[in-house]
Amino acid sequence: MSASWIVSVAGRAYGPYADAQMQAFASEGRLAPQSLVARNGETHFRPAADEPALATLFGLARRTAPEPAATVTPIKPAETPSAFGHKDEDEKSGERAHIIVIADMKSRSIDGLEEEIFKIGPAFAFLPQAWLLSTEMSVNAIRNQLVQQLGKLDVLFVVDATRDKAAWFNFGPEADTRIRRNWARTPDAPGNRSAAG
Repeated sequence: MSASWIVSVAGRAYGPYADAQMQAFASEGRLAPQSLVARNGETHFRPAADEPALATLFGLARRTAPEPAATVTPIKPAETPSAFGHKDEDEKSGERAHIIVIADMKSRSIDGLEEEIFKIGPAFAFLPQAWLLSTEMSVNAIRNQLVQQLGKLDVLFVVDATRDKAAWFNFGPEADTRIRRNWARTPDAPGNRSAAG
């Protein structure tokens, strides 16, 4: 591989990403065969599995006749291209977790999002767009379910305080990189702020 790539998530383009980044996204579960991609400079997005250079990341051979983007079969929410959060090995661990959901709604009403949060489990709105939630679902599953209630300008951040995991949506590539970098730091490393900071 030697291209740079643009990834389309919920109608918004992210990138360009280098080959190494795309490989990392695939290994983390953030890039799936059905994720919509285009080479940098192109405007037509197609499933990553239809790109020979990317298909190898999923152990797939290139399809002989790629499906047009309009006929791509819808996928389950937990597998959507917005899996541009973290891969979660324990989607349903059976352990109840304390989850914090924070949203910044600019293009849609908060009511639909709040209703969906209360469907997931017992929740309490402790700020106008922030909730404490108790559930067995993973942060990725929660994010993927809540994303359905968001518009193009809305952002979402979900923190699993029990398992020390996070998932987010619509922050853009620079913020995504900074969040990942900060989240990966060990709490006792010199110069790191405390979790309450």
